[in-house]
Amino acid sequence: MDEIIHQSLRLRIMATLNALQSGEMLDFTRLRHMLEATDGNLGAHLTTLEKAGYIAIDKSFEARKPRTQVMITEQGRRAFAAHVAELRALLVSTNETTNK
Repeated sequence: MDEIIHQSLRLRIMATLNALQSGEMLDFTRLRHMLEATDGNLGAHLTTLEKAGYIAIDKSFEARKPRTQVMITEQGRRAFAAHVAELRALLVSTNETTNK
């Protein structure tokens, strides 16, 4: 399993961003509200994901206000898909063991 993605909030971040179209970005504020996270907590987890190459962060100004947007990278999509596949395999394996 991918330990970077496996952490609860990072998994939710990746699932949310993975649902977007390729190249589509999501505002930091909207993501924060969707995940019910604090600025600091979300920011720290986004930094971890960005360092891993799983997301890209774009910081700009709009009408003199800072704007931060986030998107999943192709590397991030592959890592997320692999992580989900491992979770599914674990669930199937656990289910088979339980039903014996």
